[in-house]
Amino acid sequence: MYGKKIDDRYGDIDMKTALTKVCKEPPPQHEFSYRWFRGPEVDFCAYEDCPRRKSFSPHDWSMHALGGSGCSLQCVSTQSSLFKSTFCNSDCFCKAWKTQYTVKDSKLKGGDTMQSYSRLNGLATLASTPLFQRKKSTMDDDRDEASVGSTGANSNNSNNSAALPNNPYSSTGTPNPYSRSTSYTDYGAPQFEDANPIEEWVEISRDQIYIPTEADVGRKLKLEAAAYSIETGELLMRRVIKTDLVLSRAPDPAKRNLVTAKVSGPRGGERFRIVTYNILAEIYATQQQYPYCDFWALSWDYRFQNIIREIIDACPDVICMQEVQADHYESHIYNALSEAGFEGVYKQKTRASMGLAGKVDGCALFWRRSKFHLVESYSIEFNELASRQATQVLGMNPRTEEGISYLNRLSKDNVAQLVVLELAQPTMSTRSNREPINQVCIANTHLYSNKDFPDVKLWQTWQLLQELETFVMSRSHNLPLMICGDFNSTPDTAVYDLLSRQAVHPGHPDVNMNHGDNSSPNILPDAMSISHSFQLGSVYSTVMGEEPRATNYTSQFKGVLDYMWYSANNLRPLSCAPVPEEKELTKHGEALPSTQYSSDHVMLISDMQIMGSRPP
Repeated sequence: MYGKKIDDRYGDIDMKTALTKVCKEPPPQHEFSYRWFRGPEVDFCAYEDCPRRKSFSPHDWSMHALGGSGCSLQCVSTQSSLFKSTFCNSDCFCKAWKTQYTVKDSKLKGGDTMQSYSRLNGLATLASTPLFQRKKSTMDDDRDEASVGSTGANSNNSNNSAALPNNPYSSTGTPNPYSRSTSYTDYGAPQFEDANPIEEWVEISRDQIYIPTEADVGRKLKLEAAAYSIETGELLMRRVIKTDLVLSRAPDPAKRNLVTAKVSGPRGGERFRIVTYNILAEIYATQQQYPYCDFWALSWDYRFQNIIREIIDACPDVICMQEVQADHYESHIYNALSEAGFEGVYKQKTRASMGLAGKVDGCALFWRRSKFHLVESYSIEFNELASRQATQVLGMNPRTEEGISYLNRLSKDNVAQLVVLELAQPTMSTRSNREPINQVCIANTHLYSNKDFPDVKLWQTWQLLQELETFVMSRSHNLPLMICGDFNSTPDTAVYDLLSRQAVHPGHPDVNMNHGDNSSPNILPDAMSISHSFQLGSVYSTVMGEEPRATNYTSQFKGVLDYMWYSANNLRPLSCAPVPEEKELTKHGEALPSTQYSSDHVMLISDMQIMGSRPP
């Protein structure tokens, strides 16, 4: 039965009409009208010491701050002084309950018995006191009005719906066939006969799009949208959608203090500040991957503002970014950083987009216009390097089983960027520095993420270093080099050893992988051949004496994946910003991302100085 084609199960029935809710006839030509309303001020929590009575910061309205529930409660015990009081979470309710006192019983209509219960997202948890008679909830009716985008709402809007306002006419006076006899009911508001809340909604806009202002903070918004026939003016459809509480902008990012390195030796040349940051692409920022983070805090619109403010607040001269989504680079990131005085280049991964155009991530590299000019810019595709290695170096036929297996193992779509920047105000020659260095080479990359492929990461690192050697040596033996990015490798891996020690120990597990059934090819050459000639140092290890505890901090993984490497013969780190302590990282969330930190990675910051002079 379930294996048959769906067409076979329905015989001669026209499938286009049998299994679709689309109208048989196209809708008449129509136009839309929009009306935005601002709701009244409401005390969202009756507990006097609740921080949410006065604060509408996202930090105070997250699941973490609300104790993980995100649900409002209401006391409906008529024998309590808290009767009809609403609380933002169970913690505030319990604290307020300690201050409540019993009031005298009142007569009920019809002599009904009473019970006390707490209203929780429309559900009732029964207690031992008599039940108070209430109206039939509008949530029991069909819902034409939905509460959306709330901190206390599920992503399924049907759980947070209310009825349409009792308004038989539209905003233009046209009779409204969709009007209901049920009055408009606020989410979480009392549902009792004697409550009779007065709700004053003020019209604020008739545009299709409305951007909340400071006047909207702490209130709810409502949108009335209607479609009218162009020919007859008849109302075709009307919908009313209500948002939940409008929160204020997230507070500015916490200041990252710099730790100064113990610098010795001759006085150096020009200084510049560089940062590297994996900003977490929207295509990966899902509720399934980060269930501890509020869905609205995972949204790109929220995270983008925090990320850009955090980057600009660091006052960098060079910015290396990973997991930059292609469409967001065009629509958000480039424009924002361009206005802040930066110029940049972008390289997306070589795989196809995930569904819609632009839904693929990549690397972006920016520099401050007043500090640097672009001299050269190149991109590196590891898929192309793998194909070249297989055919030109190893002599493989890419169509044979061996060639296909080799390329499948290495083709992971990762990329790297390479730019040469020149100082906008070059350092002048002096007696002690006759040929000052005025250029610096910056490489930015994001290696393969799967932890079960350490050999692929090592191969990518080795190939990147080979390409950089060819590039740098062909221009100047003394061209300063920095390699930044997300290497997806901890300090105990062969990737770290290769970068820091110029070679890999032959006995390292990453070099001697046992694939068991030999299903995966050996993609690495002899360990003695995996080497490079750069003298590289890790910025954080040099300044702090060790790598940070973590640069990637999630509930599933906590460790160092991001690094800033520099050529030790002509660059030196002057300072770096330590990664915040675990207590600070978890202040507003179980892990990253959170309402405070909008990526699952921590941005690395360093001040660098160019050393030495050009060789004669």
